[in-house]
Amino acid sequence: MSRSAPFLRRPLALVALLPAALAGAETPHHPDNALEQVIVTATREAKTRSELAESVGVISEEQLEHIAPAHPADALNRVAGVHVNNLGGEGHMTSIRQPISTAGVYLFLEDGVPTRPTGFFNHNGLYEINVPQSAQLEVTKGPASALYGSDAIGGVINAVTKAAPESAEVSLNGEVGADGWQRALISGGNRIGQSTAFRLDLNSTASEGFRKDADYTRTSMSGRLDSQFAEGWDSKTVLSYSTIDQSGVSGLEEDDYRNNVENNLYRGDIGNREVEAFRLSSELAYTPSETSLITATPFIRHNTMAMMPSWMVTYDPNIRDTEFSSYGLLLKYRRDFDRGEVIVGVDADYTPSEYREERIEVTRDGEYFVDYARTGELTYHFEAEQTSVSPYVHAEFAPSANWRLSAGLRYDVFEVDYEDQMGTPNTDASHFRPASQSRDYDNLSPKLGAVYKLTDNHQLYASYRHAFRAPTVGTLFRPGSSTGTTELDPVTSVSQEIGLRGIVGERVNYEVAAYDMTTENDIVSYIEGNDRKTTNAGETSHKGVEVSLQAPLGQAWELGISYAAMRQKYEDFSYIYGHFDPSCPCYVQENLNFAGNDISRAPEALANVTLAYTPEWLSGLRMELEWSHMGSYYTDETNTQSYAGHELFNLRATHDLREDLSVYARLSNVTDERYSTYTSNQVGDEDLSYRPGLPRSLFAGVRYRF
Repeated sequence: MSRSAPFLRRPLALVALLPAALAGAETPHHPDNALEQVIVTATREAKTRSELAESVGVISEEQLEHIAPAHPADALNRVAGVHVNNLGGEGHMTSIRQPISTAGVYLFLEDGVPTRPTGFFNHNGLYEINVPQSAQLEVTKGPASALYGSDAIGGVINAVTKAAPESAEVSLNGEVGADGWQRALISGGNRIGQSTAFRLDLNSTASEGFRKDADYTRTSMSGRLDSQFAEGWDSKTVLSYSTIDQSGVSGLEEDDYRNNVENNLYRGDIGNREVEAFRLSSELAYTPSETSLITATPFIRHNTMAMMPSWMVTYDPNIRDTEFSSYGLLLKYRRDFDRGEVIVGVDADYTPSEYREERIEVTRDGEYFVDYARTGELTYHFEAEQTSVSPYVHAEFAPSANWRLSAGLRYDVFEVDYEDQMGTPNTDASHFRPASQSRDYDNLSPKLGAVYKLTDNHQLYASYRHAFRAPTVGTLFRPGSSTGTTELDPVTSVSQEIGLRGIVGERVNYEVAAYDMTTENDIVSYIEGNDRKTTNAGETSHKGVEVSLQAPLGQAWELGISYAAMRQKYEDFSYIYGHFDPSCPCYVQENLNFAGNDISRAPEALANVTLAYTPEWLSGLRMELEWSHMGSYYTDETNTQSYAGHELFNLRATHDLREDLSVYARLSNVTDERYSTYTSNQVGDEDLSYRPGLPRSLFAGVRYRF
């Protein structure tokens, strides 16, 4: 799987040539012009895409309804350079300008409010968001603006909630499908008096999973209250509550993956997790004049999770209970000027938390993990209080009709007070327990951007942004056999991006973006013998090109293309490899450095192509064929083994029988491709582990509105 720099030349040449080719392509305004698409993530306010010096992918409410995503990946993987895999249920990892991993380099938002505090990242965090009932999904690729802090390195995913309706409405959506899939989506709302309206949404989902003992259930309820209670005063209150019960699903070795794909080495409750997530925020907006806006958004969160880490059942089986509550405030003031605006604000968050971990004994039947028993022995029990205060400033200035410049500066200050609750000396070397202590971090992140209008319908943009990621509370104070985890440094990143976007003719929208990101002090885990260690690991490089295109083909056909080519490399990456040497015989350690190697689990290319057909001969029908491509990647840091990638085809059809009634169906993995959503191995272990993806599966549903 040899790769070299020329893979970037053709897309980069396209970036260079398109301005000249399109310089004379003046076209009139058209409502399908993506430059005028409204995006709210960058400054937590509505802005058109043409004002942003960044690449943002959008999945609209109309698209979400047609896609009917059973998993966040079904919708998000249409965005160029975005890959979310499916680990069963709604479990997932994410890859946006980064390898496929569990690393906390992404920020998940709901209406601009982080769904979790810094220090409590969960790579499955999107299952705490009600994706199919969102009004819009926005994906900012690369570091975000100064309004966002830690974790916003690879990208930001913001789920925008639906506004309360102007009049009474109710929507019922029932869906059934393969492997016991059942889902009910219920929405409704109405006005309350002259100045207030509400919306309620319910999502109830259950699936047996296509693998044995892989059942999954979720219940999500959300509400939104919109009010204009006085001249110049508006409020938006959003409540979200979700419960998720996810069974453990194991990886498979080669033979099972090829011949017994439904097998699952975890039976019963082995590897299971139960999540409860509650969020409440209330944005109060005051407009004292036509040129100024003040917003204050207090919020609270409460999360609990009980889980058995499936990756630890072979060497350190345990059940852990995590609970945290957050109390925060997002305060922002915007002032408009003749040629620009200035935003100043501060984000504050106080999160007390508790962590308990109990050792368990696991019962095996051959290769299967079939049962467990609690021992009553706690290996960890601690409380931690995290406080963060982050002032920022963001300014935009248009020195001429063709230029729009932006600059931002954010200063994040974190303090974590940790208190061990065990009260006994720590003598177990496999479960080091740090002494009670306080840790603090601070980081200054500058952001620069520019947008240049080549013509009325074509523009060039560029950005330079710093970002960082603070170590999580679990990484710091649940070290296992690692020592020195409390001294871990934050991950830092510098990203440079240039892009070209616009509209050709009346409806052909395009965007091309090229980026170069360098990340230092990556926090990585590795296996040493039977122990998992954690350390900072040097420097990595992430470069790529992303291309997206939406184009009509006559009156009845529409083409959508997203493509990304990436090259991700270790620039300086130290790795301690511990193994048994039979020649001694003895246990030895090697300090390896993989500088120059490709980053493991980093796909070389991603692509998604959709071809939609809306015939004139049958009003209300829309059919779509989707092709999804995952490129090859190395499965570990040595670059000695690889996963070849895969190609998937999906079919969707929606038919509006009446204005208030529609039916739809989707056929996933039409060719019944055998593929893996995540393939990996540890350094020194030649056996690959595969996470098999969904086989050919049919789903169907009906929607009724009144």
